[in-house]
Amino acid sequence: MEIDIATIGGYEEVGRQMTAVRAGDDIVIFDMGLNLSKVLIHDNVETERMHSLDLIDMGAIPDDRVMSDLEGDVQAIVPTHGHLDHIGAISKLAHRYDAPIVASPYTIELVKQQIEGEQKFGVDNDLQKMEAGEMLEIGDSGNVQLEFVNVTHSIIDAINPVVHTPEGAIVYGLDKRMDHTPVIGDPIDMDRFREIGREGNGVLAYIEDCTNAGRKGRTPSESTARGHLKDVMGSIEDYDGGIVATTFSSHIARVSSLVEFAKDMGRQPVLLGRSMEKYSGTAERLGFVDFPDDVGMYGHRKSVDRTFKRIMNEGKENFLPIVTGHQGEPRAMLTRMGRGETPYQLDEGDKVLFSARVIPEPTNEGQRYQSEKLLGMQGARIYDDIHVSGHLREEGHYQMLDALEPQNVIPAHQDMKGFAPYVDLAAKKGYTLGRDLHVTRNGNIINLVE
Repeated sequence: MEIDIATIGGYEEVGRQMTAVRAGDDIVIFDMGLNLSKVLIHDNVETERMHSLDLIDMGAIPDDRVMSDLEGDVQAIVPTHGHLDHIGAISKLAHRYDAPIVASPYTIELVKQQIEGEQKFGVDNDLQKMEAGEMLEIGDSGNVQLEFVNVTHSIIDAINPVVHTPEGAIVYGLDKRMDHTPVIGDPIDMDRFREIGREGNGVLAYIEDCTNAGRKGRTPSESTARGHLKDVMGSIEDYDGGIVATTFSSHIARVSSLVEFAKDMGRQPVLLGRSMEKYSGTAERLGFVDFPDDVGMYGHRKSVDRTFKRIMNEGKENFLPIVTGHQGEPRAMLTRMGRGETPYQLDEGDKVLFSARVIPEPTNEGQRYQSEKLLGMQGARIYDDIHVSGHLREEGHYQMLDALEPQNVIPAHQDMKGFAPYVDLAAKKGYTLGRDLHVTRNGNIINLVE
């Protein structure tokens, strides 16, 4: 069976992920993501109102023209998890393909919301839920199957999809960390990865996220971040002024820890910001988390400002606002607070907790720097980097290569500089650049089996 892999997006940057695997006449697409930094550098860009061609020209979504060079029919579009760099372009590109969107329950719900917000295209692809551990027949040959393997990441319900072919398995390894004690959900299923590496013809190709490949050691568990957060919040428990926290809106495990520890401090947690309301509200509705009844979630600007007024009237010492804006996004809640554009007034000594790390990209770094300076000018004391990454470090990558023993390795989710540490690691494991270690770029096709 002929096997091709089209590396469409995410092979020259962190963001706009998209990869296609052709097995004979059947094609599976993994991810259709947005490069948010390409959007943020433009003022007041509303992607839901823009045409896909304009977004492609901006470098904001994948240029999928290379798909016309693959001979076969797309049988499934498979987003691995609900982050925008993996699902943000589905509303712009999925309608081009007569194929269902297949994803885990939380991810499919986020995709549904993404499609409902689209104002340019009518996206009516079927939405199909599939749980980790399940298998789906792809095409009519009976020789190709799609499997979901449970992984742990900084968003719940993440999976690594596997395409099983007569030539071996193709494992799409974006995005994960090796968490054996997660705060929400099941641990990473390393037993299944090891089985896949030993079954049939083994693993023909492994496509891997290289985000933290240059960092030594292993990525700590989310339970470590939870302990760090508990320590920080316990240290300021007696402070009688304002405490504000921010984290990734999609990081439900972290949000749930913030809510729990706020209650322990005697403060009422309030979730503020559109994305905070979207991700947490969806997670609660689907039963992934059970927040206390008095936890408010407010996304609309007027509702948020009313809540801020209530907090100021009833006393900042009684509340913990959990807000958007950890990357300094211009229109996010925390950034507006720093600019003095909300009814919430920061006073000298008030605490701002960043339970997130700056995404290592110039736009984010610049915005975060500006946000912290504005908060500091109002007297805020900043607690930074209360966080663990959602991506594997060096030893996690080493363990994955040991578990899967892939015949071919394809680094992804980085630029050329970011690939270098992973290439070095793979070379030490016996892989050779240009033979079985394929460093590629957006828009290329790798022919694995002719």
